[in-house]
Amino acid sequence: MLAEFGPRYLLDDAGDPLDLAAVFGRTAPVVIEIGIGGGEALVTTMSAEADVDHIGIDVHTPGVAGVIATAAEAGIENVRLVHGDALVFLDRLAPGTIAGIRLFFPDPWPKNRQRHRRIVNATNVARFVGVLKQGAYLHIVTDVVAYAAAIAAVCAAEPRLAGGEIARPTSRPETRHERKGRTAGRRITDLWYTRRP
Repeated sequence: MLAEFGPRYLLDDAGDPLDLAAVFGRTAPVVIEIGIGGGEALVTTMSAEADVDHIGIDVHTPGVAGVIATAAEAGIENVRLVHGDALVFLDRLAPGTIAGIRLFFPDPWPKNRQRHRRIVNATNVARFVGVLKQGAYLHIVTDVVAYAAAIAAVCAAEPRLAGGEIARPTSRPETRHERKGRTAGRRITDLWYTRRP
């Protein structure tokens, strides 16, 4: 699947700055999903939000390949995939060009010695905000209470963001990971921030 349709849907994580209008062949809001997992949420949103262009990023092959297969079979053109590092890919984006960033259930790295690996930290949040348009959003979801508190603290300390915890949006697709978390009794926290003008 990647060999056949990769040239049509895949973007390299590293390289020259991207012209997003040229990538998608139109001018539309662009939303990034970092860590697509199995791809369920991205498949739902790329189909439901035809007026939005979507970029899904993950290092794991199955989810990326699955989204590409679905898009190719359905003839969907408003999605591109990055099979690589989201933090590297950010360097390809011009400041103030992204309408939204979604991080659904990022790895919490629960052990103390692992926490430096968490993607939501002050440095990375500053980078996320840098590519967001004014009024654009950062939506983060986790099922780890301690990580939710840490995320909220980091985002509260970023002066260009406003927001906090919200009720689960009905528009957010449920993933397998979320269903497992609910079954296990874990609390799901949605955090929503907007880029201040």
